[in-house]
Amino acid sequence: MLSLDFLDDVRRMNKRQLYYQVLNFGMIVSSALMIWKGLMVITGSESPIVVVLSGSMEPAFHRGFFFFFTNRVEDPIRVGEIVVFRIEGREIPIVHRVLKIHEFFFFFLSSLQNGHIKFLTKGDNNAVDDRGLYKQGQHWLEKKDVVGRARGSSVLLRNTSPHLPQFPRCC
Repeated sequence: MLSLDFLDDVRRMNKRQLYYQVLNFGMIVSSALMIWKGLMVITGSESPIVVVLSGSMEPAFHRGFFFFFTNRVEDPIRVGEIVVFRIEGREIPIVHRVLKIHEFFFFFLSSLQNGHIKFLTKGDNNAVDDRGLYKQGQHWLEKKDVVGRARGSSVLLRNTSPHLPQFPRCC
């Protein structure tokens, strides 16, 4: 019924009005994309704003809670930090807290070189760490898996998305 009303409105418009409406819609979409891409460049993260989709970070962060992320590579990852990471073969990134850090050091020409850092994550509300979520045979995450690191959150926007999809508590 709604689509028929929309089509009647479109039929009543002259060509100039129709072009104007299409142009306005295009400007809105392109502005939103430019703002998103600008945020990506400024923050260095492919997902500068992420919504918590499950209850795995409760009680601190409930479903619908918004996080603002950056991904500065030069900053070291610390225990307790909230990161968003992507697992190979999974479409949706996961927002969890860093539980442990494992740092490898290499000796090269009798001097200690800066090591390779791996880390383990866990949802605050989960009973076990995230190794069950990682791809087969993967026991630690690396910096390349990180999409962003939490720099802020929004209490004001929390739970404004009551129709978020339901996911199992483990993710």
